[in-house]
Amino acid sequence: MILLQSPSRFLLQILQDRLLSPDKGVDLDCHSVEFDDVRYHIQFSMRNPHVVVLSVSLPIPPPEAIFFDGLPFGAIEAIKAAYGAVAQILDPPKDGYNLTMKLNLSKLPSDEEQRQALLVKIASVREVVLGAPLRFVLKNLATKTVAPEMDQLIALVHRPKESFFLLPQAEKVTVVYPMRFQDSTDIVLATSFLQELIESRRTAGLNNAPSCMWSPSPPLELKGAPAQALTANAGFVTFVIFPRHVEGKKLDRTVWSLLTFHAYVSYHVKCSEGFMHTRMRRRVESLIQALDRAKPESEKSKKLVSGKSFKRLSLNESRSNSNS
Repeated sequence: MILLQSPSRFLLQILQDRLLSPDKGVDLDCHSVEFDDVRYHIQFSMRNPHVVVLSVSLPIPPPEAIFFDGLPFGAIEAIKAAYGAVAQILDPPKDGYNLTMKLNLSKLPSDEEQRQALLVKIASVREVVLGAPLRFVLKNLATKTVAPEMDQLIALVHRPKESFFLLPQAEKVTVVYPMRFQDSTDIVLATSFLQELIESRRTAGLNNAPSCMWSPSPPLELKGAPAQALTANAGFVTFVIFPRHVEGKKLDRTVWSLLTFHAYVSYHVKCSEGFMHTRMRRRVESLIQALDRAKPESEKSKKLVSGKSFKRLSLNESRSNSNS
């Protein structure tokens, strides 16, 4: 299965090109949209070639997910920790965006490996900002503690007007996703996909993976959640994260995987749907070809009422005529 990548290829490519030829570029003002309605606006001018202005728009949060000055809990601290002196947060941000940063590329590290790592981190601004509260909770889990302000059910936004839930405890963190899909076909495929995911977790090679459960009704962990947040047409998925899942470098991977779980499921549902459509089209074509071969070679031309004659074309003949 394909896992989504944290760095935005759009941002990373622009930053790398700008760094390679800062004095040979042109003024740039462009927009990009990623899955789950995350939007970027990047600008730079030849009057100041080492400065890049990056604005980020996040998904609209539902009522149960709380933002502070337009950003999730801990986002400002996470940005400062990740980018240091390279990024300056502009207040207020540009209209229509949650965050605007001024990036000074001249302050990037001189070491090539460190510079590339920081560019990748800048291109991963989505994970840094949206994943800030999740990272804070999981860091506390690594030390088996619970922050006083995070000792209850927490709603985090991951899609427009949709959230998933965390229930932090000292020994574990329970993560619950209400799974919603608009298309009826997607609902059926997603339900089947999620049930198969639960079954695959039981294999011997995945003993160390987080435990995973699916249920058609809200689990007990969501007791006290608002009623509008408990509507899910594809059931509820629950993961239980233990300290071993956030040790060392596992933390970054766990944060990103949890943050984009719904997008991961949606991607594979659409891929499955496209694969089945392709197989059905090929099957229909093979049946038409079999019917064409079953016709006798000396098939007589059929006559119309007007007296004119016609001959039904085979699939291959009709394609050759359309191409010509």
